[in-house]
Amino acid sequence: MSSITLQAETGRRTGFAGAIGSLLEWYDFTVYGFLAPILGKLFFPSDDPTASLLAAFGVFAIGYAARPIGGAIFGHVGDRFGRKPAMIISAVMMGLATLGIGFLPDHTQIGTAATFLLVALRIVQGLSVGGEFTGTIVMLAEQAPADRRGFVASWAEMGGIVGMILGSAVGALVSSVLGSAEMHAWGWRIPFLLGAVIAVFGVVLRRHITESPVLLQAAREAASPVLVALRHHWRQILQMVVLLLMQAVGFYMVFIYAASYLTEQMHVSTARALDINTLSLVAMLVAAPAAAIASDRFGRKPILYFVMVATGLLALPLWGLMHHQNFVVILCGQMALGVVMGMAYGVTPATMIEMLPAEVRCSGVAIGYNLCLGLFGGTTPLVATYLVTRTADDYAPAYYLILAALVSFIALLGMTETARKPLS
Repeated sequence: MSSITLQAETGRRTGFAGAIGSLLEWYDFTVYGFLAPILGKLFFPSDDPTASLLAAFGVFAIGYAARPIGGAIFGHVGDRFGRKPAMIISAVMMGLATLGIGFLPDHTQIGTAATFLLVALRIVQGLSVGGEFTGTIVMLAEQAPADRRGFVASWAEMGGIVGMILGSAVGALVSSVLGSAEMHAWGWRIPFLLGAVIAVFGVVLRRHITESPVLLQAAREAASPVLVALRHHWRQILQMVVLLLMQAVGFYMVFIYAASYLTEQMHVSTARALDINTLSLVAMLVAAPAAAIASDRFGRKPILYFVMVATGLLALPLWGLMHHQNFVVILCGQMALGVVMGMAYGVTPATMIEMLPAEVRCSGVAIGYNLCLGLFGGTTPLVATYLVTRTADDYAPAYYLILAALVSFIALLGMTETARKPLS
């Protein structure tokens, strides 16, 4: 077998393992958000349904607050000891935490202890996913040809989207089969237990991947990669945080907050809301690789400019469609927003990788990506719920998204085009 053929086979195996691993981890992590209305009532009982939902989204945000810490920990492991160990350890942690949630007694059984345990398990999930995604995209991008880096790096994103689709679809299926009463009584545990089982496959797959060839021996012997990244590359990390702001707010508004809003405010059934979510995620899945391929040909910046302008112009009218009583009209609004978010998520993996040198790439990307998702993405459902409650304006979340798109657009103006250039 020639070296070129062997390299291609290794790349395909790594890409498959990376995508499947992301699928499993993101299924485990996001299924909580899809089931937030149910979990709020079980673990944060209150006479006010909005208060319970706010509490559930608060715990959702806590998981994201743990992501920057997990990113720093696993970024250090990835830069110092290898991308592969970081990916395997994170998968094990995610599986164990998800299993714990699936077996966790609710508030009626053990009182406030249930709340504290849910928070603790959610933090473990946050630590895990904080290192998983960034380690995967770094490994994929470092093994990709320069002219296909955007597409190859997007495989992890596509795997994550499929995991979210699976989480939404499983939630919708279980809810449809069992009905509302059984779903609230015990059926909500099924998606979590299933996630713990399939997490085992992620660990097995990642044991057989090849370590990234770009990982330098010098990086293993140097000072802490996290400290080096923060000391010498803080401008790139800050730029990364601001660039990702629009898609962080947009995704968690469209796919996490919207599912709860449709059930709590629009009185759409849980199963129907998750059906809309699932179909919209499919639209996102189609858009992501298409945008990544386009970015390899035309550059990262033109695609991102289009996405941010489209978000600013379309957020209000598409959000308006999601307030209609007709299922098809709601679906069209959310699917259109899903396409725009998919384009952003398809391009940004390679963009982030190309901003930093190899010896601090895992650490820098993990810090920047998880800071943005932790501070702004994970808090979006909580902020959106608060804004609507406080202002009595159902369009307040759309204004928040438009503001985020404007800020990200300004950050993009100062970026250098990096497509098709060799990795430093």
